[in-house]
Amino acid sequence: MLTPLVSVVIPIYNEEALIDTLVARCVAALATISPSFEIICVDDGSRDQTLPRLLAARIQEPRLKVLSLSRNFGHQAAYTAGLHAAQGEFVAMMDGDLQDPPELLPRMWNLLRDDAHDVAYGQRTDRAEDWGRQVLIKSFHGIFRNFSKLKEADNVGNFSMLNRRALTAFLSLQEKNRYLPGLRSFIGYRQVSVPYSRDARPDGTLPKMSYKRLFALALDALFSFSDLPIKVCLYSGLFGMMVFMAAGIYVLISKAAGVALLGWSSLGLSLYFLGSIQLLFLGIIGEYVFRIYRENQNRPLYFVQHYYHD
Repeated sequence: MLTPLVSVVIPIYNEEALIDTLVARCVAALATISPSFEIICVDDGSRDQTLPRLLAARIQEPRLKVLSLSRNFGHQAAYTAGLHAAQGEFVAMMDGDLQDPPELLPRMWNLLRDDAHDVAYGQRTDRAEDWGRQVLIKSFHGIFRNFSKLKEADNVGNFSMLNRRALTAFLSLQEKNRYLPGLRSFIGYRQVSVPYSRDARPDGTLPKMSYKRLFALALDALFSFSDLPIKVCLYSGLFGMMVFMAAGIYVLISKAAGVALLGWSSLGLSLYFLGSIQLLFLGIIGEYVFRIYRENQNRPLYFVQHYYHD
């Protein structure tokens, strides 16, 4: 079998309604690059008719390949599975909800084709999402920009294309707690941004990634690529120390002046404040310990049920 020029990896979970549109738009975009391409859709344990719809689309388009995982392992693990299966000289990552337009893939490839760059990544100028989600995402990117050294990961997602050299480096990173935009930025090489506006889902429904999963992904990014959690402990401790030093000085001055001091309520508030800081410290330390434990377990990120590619 000839090696494809371009591979596109698309993780999919419960997207039966979008399969036909997704495949048609990807094929049309990739055909402008070369007839030699493959589309690898990773079914991440979908519970609807996503897998049968993908297999039906494969009958019409043999360049569509379907990697079915044994259960739902999560967005980042599904991407990793597809990237390991990709054979192309250039490999793109794209979400399966069509919020990232496949029509940008030719532009990314043009930036990489003459070896001028190794990585082209989509950078969102705006997004068609509800205001609450936008506020949370912008807040995260602001924090991540200021507390990490990965400037290429600012206001970006997974939408990108890498040449084989950059992909080999990318796949050598073996973290279990994975934030792919951060890992992609970490490898370095020559990276270039492609500004674009992130569309709403074509079917008008809300994004499939819940607030809980977004929060978990944000924690993966902050714990893996910044020292913010440790700084929270440090600054909270310093603040508490200054508060109680000021309180101690106030007590001494008040006693010297014969001023009556507050009673049990002030003592209770002081103990509550100290206890809260200690619980915060224990929670952050526990998060680090759990992540170290998970890395040392060395469990596989995913298991493949079947790979439909012949």
